Amino acid sequence: MAPIFEQAAAKFETNAVLGKLNTETYPAIGTQYGIRSIPTLIVFKGGREVDRQAGALDLGSLQRFIENQLD
Repeated sequence: MAPIFEQAAAKFETNAVLGKLNTETYPAIGTQYGIRSIPTLIVFKGGREVDRQAGALDLGSLQRFIENQLD
């Protein structure tokens, strides 16, 4: 999913910040946010979690997920 994530990050770079976290390197953060499946997408607004999606997405699905968060 990495190449798809990079494409989406480039498309939305002026509207959203997309970041990645390696839960093997930072297991405490994974635990803090209850990440049990890789990949897990978590949307934060104002520092608070507002949505999440577990599992891999194709580019179109990922873009729609992000677009829905921008409304």
